[in-house]
Amino acid sequence: MDVARAVVLLVVLVSILAGALCGAAQDARAAVEAFMARLSEVNVEDLVIVQTLTLYHPDGRLPQSTGEQRVLFKLPLRQRVEQTVEGQHEVQLTVGDRVWIRRADGKLYDRPALEQRDRTYLLVPAKRSAADLLAGWRAVGVRVDVSHVTRVGGRQLTVIGAKPGERDVPMVWLDTEYGVVRIVTRETLPTGTALLDSAFSEHRPLVGGFYFPHRQEVFVNGKLLMLITVRSVRANTNLPDTLFDPESLRREP
Repeated sequence: MDVARAVVLLVVLVSILAGALCGAAQDARAAVEAFMARLSEVNVEDLVIVQTLTLYHPDGRLPQSTGEQRVLFKLPLRQRVEQTVEGQHEVQLTVGDRVWIRRADGKLYDRPALEQRDRTYLLVPAKRSAADLLAGWRAVGVRVDVSHVTRVGGRQLTVIGAKPGERDVPMVWLDTEYGVVRIVTRETLPTGTALLDSAFSEHRPLVGGFYFPHRQEVFVNGKLLMLITVRSVRANTNLPDTLFDPESLRREP
């Protein structure tokens, strides 16, 4: 009799757990679908972003160096970063899964882009489905079948990938109006595996219902690594393809 009761109890618990996981997955998908639906008529083909970059000491307390960046982003997966930090100018070109870097001495280097995933795609509306977006998050370790709703600064957010109280796990914080406002992933850095936490804020309208964040903070294992402050951003400027051509970069003076 006790065994029978135990079996029944186990079946009930499994059913409740399965229902909870299903509900969490549905909540996450519903939030993503609501965000994508808002941007269904918005068309962004390219972005030109001018921003100030501040790098912090390893302790995350004091600034270490500052610089300026001009970021050119063209869908689907092309990005050009022109930056000057401490007087050293560098151009970094990302096309698909490759990165080309032209240092201040004029030498050109290339390497795979897989270890430093560009997160600009998170901020740019593209013709992707909710399933595509969730699959992308799942690929970086986010548990898309786990979610909860919270409020920050009076705004309701859906946290995908974490239960209430969980902090050190890959997760995405989604605002159905602003989009992704925070993403946490585990990354392999030169110093080892670390928790990389990017927070996006100070959203301003750009095109249609598309809001772009003018402040980004990047933390590594809870310590501030980098602060980005956007000075200007323009959309759909018809950037020429030559700006994203590695051979053209090689020939630039």
